Parts: sequence; structure tokens; C-alpha cells
Amino acid sequence: MNALIKSATVVDSKSDFHNETVDILIENGRISKLSKRISNPKNYQEIKLENLYVSQGWFDSSVSFGEPGYEERETISNGLNVAAKSGFTAVALNANSNPVIDSYADITLVKSKANGHAVSLYPIGSLTQSGKSTDLAELFDMKNAGAVAFYDYQTPISNPNLMKIALQYASNFGGLVCSFPQESKISGLGVVNEHINSTKLGLKGNAALAEELQIARDLFILEYTEGKLHIPTISTAKSVELIRAAKAKKLDVTCSVAIHNLLFPDDVLEEFDTNYKVLPPLRTQSDCDALIEGLKDGTIDMVTTDHNPIDIEHKKIEFDYAKYGTIGLESAFGALQTVFTTKKAIALLTQGKSRFGISESTINEGEIADLSLFNPDEDYDFSLSHISSKSKNSAFLGKSLKGTTYGIIANNKIELK
Repeated sequence: MNALIKSATVVDSKSDFHNETVDILIENGRISKLSKRISNPKNYQEIKLENLYVSQGWFDSSVSFGEPGYEERETISNGLNVAAKSGFTAVALNANSNPVIDSYADITLVKSKANGHAVSLYPIGSLTQSGKSTDLAELFDMKNAGAVAFYDYQTPISNPNLMKIALQYASNFGGLVCSFPQESKISGLGVVNEHINSTKLGLKGNAALAEELQIARDLFILEYTEGKLHIPTISTAKSVELIRAAKAKKLDVTCSVAIHNLLFPDDVLEEFDTNYKVLPPLRTQSDCDALIEGLKDGTIDMVTTDHNPIDIEHKKIEFDYAKYGTIGLESAFGALQTVFTTKKAIALLTQGKSRFGISESTINEGEIADLSLFNPDEDYDFSLSHISSKSKNSAFLGKSLKGTTYGIIANNKIELK
């Protein structure tokens, strides 16, 4: 693949051309030249876009596509196309399919379905067999097949000894164990944050304590095992404090936060809109503020869309019975820029790669072209017309966002809207 990008502003602190507006020549999938002006004698495809910015390719550590088993929600092929249009060059795929991705063959299957796409798919294998949190799955086999981590998606590991064994076993081959932060006996049948609004709305509450107790338990086990732990989608101020203290003790722990948990307090639930039914639930404004501060000071390592397409039959029903989840790939960049600067938003969208063993390519001559293309300055209201996912369950519908994406250049391919 050969192309010439014209007049693009580089956002990459590791690049020699950071904050400069340059032409970028790509030959055979690699950046061969960056300069203020580059001619095009070989008549390569030219990419000229309004107010064009480029950065290292973005990564999402938690996406769900449904396939295999839930293709009515989303397919891997269309999901990867959505990711490309949304500016992501790499995604980590959760194991919440049917059957659950818990073997060498399963990892191989989902990887094969991503062949030929511009977006790289990195499978996350189920931590336990069939995701039932009873017996460990074939972790080492899945690692050899290409699994980048192990996680029972949104399913807590209630048995502390199982978590201990998982961390000990995975440490033998550098495996990354993920633990969903919820103590089920505390959360019970709660569907929203246990607070004033749950009482007002007459909905069962899921207490912040359920998350914090599980995190505290897992951090004690992590310290004992000296393993490698990632805690996905934290949502409370106390969770940030617990992880900050663990990092001060030099424990090998990272965490993420879902973008919707940053932006929406539980006040938005007053209309019983099931697009806001997510797990962990939306918390209070003070929790949102603490999560944002945790990203600013580095306690929280990365953001995720926690993209989870749910078909209309399982969303447009009574709140108690609707499934958890919102899509988030298409709105991710525009949503982040309502809170953070462009530079910080890009950092948050790229800095999770190393934790999942994914290589980074800087915007310098000789590097592989792994680029996200975007316009950071366009204001707009997010609507159905912005959604390419099969399912339309977005918490961001009708919200004012800032910044649009043009697409990506990755894997020797150009994928633009």
C-alpha cells in the first residue's frame, strides 16, 4: 500500500514531528518520508482532508462483537469496520460469545475471522471454562494461540482461591489476568447505583461497596502471588484510592475506566433509558470527578469504550430486564474531548497497548504506518446517522461531542469513511 497524506498535524509525543503540520509519504505500508512538502511523482493515492490530524493508532482494551453465537448483535467483520471508521487500529475482543472463547481452537477461529482487515484483533480468552468461574480454562494454550489476556467478561470470580491459582499459574508465562470488580453477594440483584436515585426510581441498588470489596480482595491476593493483574472498568472514587495505594506498593496492577462512566452520573437515569443500563452502573458525580482525576494523575492506566452491542429485543424492554451494555466505538473520541485536551485524549486512546503486549509504532521515518486520522475541532450532536454498528444501543445519542474521525491506515491498508 502506497499513499501520500497531505498537510497533517502530527500528535505523537514520541515523534520528531510532534505538533508539526507535514506531508507523510507511505510506501509498502511504512512511513518513508515526513516533510513540509512532498511531491507525488509516482501518482500515489493522495489523502487530503479538512483540518487533518494524525496520531499513533488507537487501541481499545474491551470490545464485544457477539460472534460467534450472537451475530444478530454484531459480527466480527462489521465490528472491525466500525472500529476502523472510529479511528481504532487495534481492539481486544472479549470472550462473551456463545460458545465462550476458552480454547486454542476458539482463539484461532476469531483471529481467522479478522484476516484481511485494517484493524488488528487481539482475542481475550475466558479465564475459566465456559466462563462459569469454576475451573481454569486452557490459559497457556490460548496464550500460544494469540490470547493477550484472560477475563470472564463482566463475571466476577467469587472463589478467592481460584483467583489466587490463576495469578500464580499465569505468572509462569507472563499472562495477564483480568478480574471484574464486583462482589456478587453484595451487588445482589441491583441494576443501578445504590444511592439517592435508586430510591427515587424504585430500582434495586448495586452498592459501590460491591466493587470496592472485590478490588481490595484481589489486591491482597495479587500481593501474595506477585502476579500480573488488570482490573477493567472501575467506577468509584474509593476504587481509584485502592489502586493508587496498590501502585504505591509497586504491585503489578493496571486498570481501565469505561468512557460512559466518566461522563454520565446516575442522574441521567430519570427517564429509565435502558441505553444507560451498564455494568458497572453509572455512579455519582463525585465518582465521575474522581475517575477523571485518576486518569489525569496516572492511577487509571487507560480508557475503554467497553463497546457492547445489544439487539433491540434485549434493550427496548423494562429496565430491570434489559441487558447491560452500550456501544461506544463511534462516540469515543468525541466524548473524550468534552473532558480532555486533544493531546490527553490521544494519550488515553493509545497508552494501553503495552499492557496487552501490543507493539507501538511512532510517526517517524522507517516505522510501520499505524495511524489514526481525525479532526479534533468539529462540534456536533451524536445521532443514529453516526452509528455503523448493527446494534444502536448508544448512551451517547443526542449528546454534544467534539471531534470526528476520518479512519485509519494500518496493516498495509487504508480504511476511510
